[in-house]
Amino acid sequence: MSLQEVKKITIDAKPKGNNLHYKELNKQIRDALRDGHNWIVVENVSGQRYIGAGIKEKVTIEIFGDVGLDLGAFSEGLTIIVHGNSEYLLGNTLNEGELVVYGDSWDITGMGARGGRIFVMGNGGSRVGIHMKEFKDKKPAIIYGGKVKQYCGEYMAGGLILVLGLNFKDAVIDTKKPIGRDNIDPLKVKDIEGEIVQSDLGGGMHGGAIYIRGEVPDEYLGVYATKKGFTEEDKIIITPIVERFCELFNVPPELVWGKKFTKIVPVSHRPFGKQYVTTPI
Repeated sequence: MSLQEVKKITIDAKPKGNNLHYKELNKQIRDALRDGHNWIVVENVSGQRYIGAGIKEKVTIEIFGDVGLDLGAFSEGLTIIVHGNSEYLLGNTLNEGELVVYGDSWDITGMGARGGRIFVMGNGGSRVGIHMKEFKDKKPAIIYGGKVKQYCGEYMAGGLILVLGLNFKDAVIDTKKPIGRDNIDPLKVKDIEGEIVQSDLGGGMHGGAIYIRGEVPDEYLGVYATKKGFTEEDKIIITPIVERFCELFNVPPELVWGKKFTKIVPVSHRPFGKQYVTTPI
């Protein structure tokens, strides 16, 4: 989208000091789209949910504040930029587009995602990427700059998850300003000390791959998940995603590649096959 094509509007989610109800805020966003605006800035967001849900236009929503659950759910082609944190279910059933969070995003990120990419600068909660899937050239990706909790990649059927284990705590240049690329000092981005994943990693997965920057203890693997050697082909696969992450969050690429990656894949594409009746009764 060239500068000449941008038609921007700003919406205040807290006019006169009172938070807009999420229904009213989403109505204003959709009204702005119908009026031809393709870059919508939403200020003073404080937990409103469903922002961008179901939108299929190739437009940008830029958010200042902390958003509620289901941000960008069921969207297709939308770009969302959050200067703050995101609650549960970020990118629920995402079909296409790019969601970027300059903060943390908690449980169930990218549940059932079928396409698009989700970039989170910070940390995540449980069940990141649960039930992700892919079809032909539609391969969703979830990238966390920090660490995630248990059940990451649970029941994955496709796509990829990338967890980098980076700490941005001391890298923010001005804590009084919203976090964005220009407010991150690349020389102060450090590695997180300790484990960056928890138990039941990839439990029940039957497709896709999880890439963890660093070592993963065997006891952290979930049922039907296994470790596999990280190859040159894997590096080719994740390099464009790593490059985009570094571009968004002002991270030196050499820092990311300074540690080896562990690849987690399913033991089988049909791990529960023996649980079903295979012969007529």
